[in-house]
Amino acid sequence: MKKSLITAAIAASLPLLAGAQTATDAFQLSQQGLRGTARFMSMGGAFTALGGDLSTLNQNPGGIGLYRNSEIGATLDINMLSGKSTTQGFSASSSMTKANCNNFGYIGAVYTGSDIMPYFNWGASYSRTASFDRRFKGSIGNLQGSLTNLIAGYTTQDAFSDSDLSGGTDYNPYLDSQASWMSILAYNSFMITPVGSPTNYQGMWQNGTSGYGSFASEEKGYTDEYAINFGGNISNIVYWGMGFGITDLEYRQSVYYTEDMENASIPVLDNDGNTIGTTTGGGGFGLDSWKHIWGSGFNFKIGAIVRPINELRLGFAVHTPTYYNLKQEGFAQTDFGMGGGISGTNQVNDGYVDYFEWKLRTPWRIMAGVAGVIGSQAILSPDYEYRPMQKTHVSDRDGYAYTDINGDITTYYKAVNILRLGAEYRISPSWSVRAGYQWQSSPVEQSFERGEEYVYTDGPDGTETTPSFTIDKTRQYVTCGLGYRYKNFYADAAYVHGIRKGAFQTFTANNYNGATPVQAKLSDKTDQIVISAGFKF
Repeated sequence: MKKSLITAAIAASLPLLAGAQTATDAFQLSQQGLRGTARFMSMGGAFTALGGDLSTLNQNPGGIGLYRNSEIGATLDINMLSGKSTTQGFSASSSMTKANCNNFGYIGAVYTGSDIMPYFNWGASYSRTASFDRRFKGSIGNLQGSLTNLIAGYTTQDAFSDSDLSGGTDYNPYLDSQASWMSILAYNSFMITPVGSPTNYQGMWQNGTSGYGSFASEEKGYTDEYAINFGGNISNIVYWGMGFGITDLEYRQSVYYTEDMENASIPVLDNDGNTIGTTTGGGGFGLDSWKHIWGSGFNFKIGAIVRPINELRLGFAVHTPTYYNLKQEGFAQTDFGMGGGISGTNQVNDGYVDYFEWKLRTPWRIMAGVAGVIGSQAILSPDYEYRPMQKTHVSDRDGYAYTDINGDITTYYKAVNILRLGAEYRISPSWSVRAGYQWQSSPVEQSFERGEEYVYTDGPDGTETTPSFTIDKTRQYVTCGLGYRYKNFYADAAYVHGIRKGAFQTFTANNYNGATPVQAKLSDKTDQIVISAGFKF
């Protein structure tokens, strides 16, 4: 059986219009973070009932109704990120630092002269509403099984023969067969070998095999929102607003995963590179996977703030899902080496570039808040937000639902509850101090969190080649800040410390022999220094 090297194709020349995203991709792209002006962030984002800040254009549009002067402002921040993974008692850390413009916008206040609605306001802003930046790495000192056995198991179950997986002059298995692309890549990389029959495959892990591994993951990207809002007030008691959001999304991921094994099952090759059997020896591989997702979307928001008395404000807002049109491309490469067969056999094998388009609908967002104003010096504001992450929905480019993927989302994820608390105290006419806290519950079901679910990572058409995935759990932020006001000028500063707990799983749980994955604990920390400045006129 001759195994051909299959070289990478150019996505632009031979695009595939299939759909191949996964439930974990859909969740990742639907997340939001604590982002906005320095005042907003220093109070934990608890502004549903407060308003009067540029960030309310992205949270509660009713907040625009409190404006009686026009305003222009901008925000800069420095993000210092660190990631720590713990695997079998071994810890590894990595970090990165980035700076960007987090927010800028304009709000215009128009006096109408009416006693019923004295002001009509409008505003436009740019905000970075989510950052996907994350980097971590780790070592696995004692493998419990091999990814190759998982691939061998489902390739055997699917009953694809070695001729289906081999490449040739006039045959490209990535395009001409229905086999999983991971099966094709693994076969042509010697990670799986036919034994006994052309449709029965064996991975590298067998009785007596031992080994170690490593992983390194980097994610980059963002969600930006361009908001256009309108609002006003009714008799200075009810403040209302509505807004449209146009979003821009970019996500990149690269994952490198290795396994090095002793007493493993490895192929025996003749001098022409043909597989003529298997033997026991040392061997291993590295799997390098890349993914790029980008696109745009839109949403609608409506909200109100009611001020029955000067000391009390009640806020409520609803965000529709964001409806995305997305493009995605992915690619994987393997580096295989073994000491049996022909001594020192090494092979680098490129997969095939996958390109497709799909649609994503994020969950609804519902939020409510209460703010108490104590004299003219202090503010205390608690908030609550509900996001049903299990309602995330994906479909193909024509809008036909991916029923299986949507079923996976319902199985893996659940609703998120977010609590926010913000406080501000004016220590002089010009200076204020602020503090805040935000807590977000785990968005995953317990069986998924424990790594017990079979997680489909190859997409509905089997073209995904990133078998690993992350499991995000709880998230919290502790914040503080300062504010300065002088006539029409203001400047605010905030410090934000964020912690996100999670896990990285090398591949899915399964029932195949010798295919036990490893799960690493993750702890991501974010330290942000945020500065805002603006004018009211």
